[in-house]
Amino acid sequence: MSGRDNDFVVVANRLPVDLNTAPDGTRTWSASPGGLVAALSPVLRTQQGCWVGWPGVPDAAPDPFYTDDGILLHPVRLNQADYEGFYEGFSNATLWPLYHDLIVPPVYNLDWWYAYREVNLRFADEVAEVAAEGATVWVQDYQLQLLPGILRQKRPDLTIGFFLHIPFPSADLYSQLPWRDELVRGLLGADVIGFHLESNARNFLDLARRLELPVSGEVSTRKITAHIETPDGRSVGVGAFPISIEVDEFTDFDDAALAGVDKLRADLGTPKHVILGVDRLDYTKGILQRLLAFEELLETGALDPAEVTLVQIATPSRERIEHYKKTRSQVEEAVGRINGSFSQLGKPVVHYQHRSIDKKVLRLLYRLADIMLVTPFKDGMNLVAKEYAACHDDAKGALVLSEFAGAADELPEANLCNPFDIESVKRSLLTAIKGLEDQPEVMAERMRIMHEQVMTHDVKLWSRAFLDSLKEAKRK
Repeated sequence: MSGRDNDFVVVANRLPVDLNTAPDGTRTWSASPGGLVAALSPVLRTQQGCWVGWPGVPDAAPDPFYTDDGILLHPVRLNQADYEGFYEGFSNATLWPLYHDLIVPPVYNLDWWYAYREVNLRFADEVAEVAAEGATVWVQDYQLQLLPGILRQKRPDLTIGFFLHIPFPSADLYSQLPWRDELVRGLLGADVIGFHLESNARNFLDLARRLELPVSGEVSTRKITAHIETPDGRSVGVGAFPISIEVDEFTDFDDAALAGVDKLRADLGTPKHVILGVDRLDYTKGILQRLLAFEELLETGALDPAEVTLVQIATPSRERIEHYKKTRSQVEEAVGRINGSFSQLGKPVVHYQHRSIDKKVLRLLYRLADIMLVTPFKDGMNLVAKEYAACHDDAKGALVLSEFAGAADELPEANLCNPFDIESVKRSLLTAIKGLEDQPEVMAERMRIMHEQVMTHDVKLWSRAFLDSLKEAKRK
């Protein structure tokens, strides 16, 4: 089934599948939808496409299988040691904090590096087996930065793209990494390297200059006008391709959906203002800081606990990693303290949920929320901000957005804040609330602009722009 006959191959750490366990213990695998899947499915369908990735469970993997759309899903099996060294270790305790500007200290562990290198080699072997002669391969994200270089050696006939879904740090920060040269060589195996923001792409070009590689042109968005010349005489295109969302999932609120929104507000006690946060429970997301800002506004009387409710959805994430455990403890302590001080019996002022949420309910929450709080210390893009804007074709609501989220570049009409400064978060939240109360027409126009931006710059535009650039690189 996985013969070398796939003209287009997507490679990601995770395969878009879920493991389902029946009451009798029977385990079955099923394809799971997602924004990236939706964006790439048309290309995968039309080009005899294959998706290579880890199914998300150590020591378990299905046989390759086709989705209902005719896309081949090809699993890479990882054991528990791979998971701990490659995924929890090097990917998420070394690269993740380094690329997010050292919010916590990265750990540089040689055994983790060996695991990362080994898993990238394994992915390369699998891709080399399934890719047709002259195929296009699109590698996704920080877990697979060695893969383009390994593939270039194994299969020089391939056209290879790489996209980084998280920020790329300044050359000064990146240079801490003991294996910095190896990772750069890996990335330069691609024909096109894409980042969310022009600033990320410029950071990578600065790094190339430090390594005395010839760099030409200036970075552009959604096209390639900057290049790095490699020691083997190749030209690698570098550009910015801001990712977005599948907008159809967050629009078209019919009467039944709007009734669901009204019911949600009633379930929350019909507060005057509903404030919403939706995040993975990750230390980069600034969840604790927004809770502290909210708490201080309640303490000073700037917000009335009888009139406002904060809903925080914090989906579980990397729960075995120490910094994530600490973040959860701090967040849940703050929730308990705020509710203990300001709630009435049966009417908490903070509604907190530490589990995944159904997309249909999430959509209703976005529509319900008067203020959306998105306060990461650092974020490559942050699609929650875009999902919120997409849900508001009614031109209602306000977005409080960290200036360090990539989405701030595209949504400057938001109430921008500095999450490192609690006073800044408080000011932005109060400004948003006051704006909705005193200047509804001004706030409505800002939301209209953000909604239109997201609707016209969706995930399909992102994938099309990148793949067009990759096609042009192949042609040259």
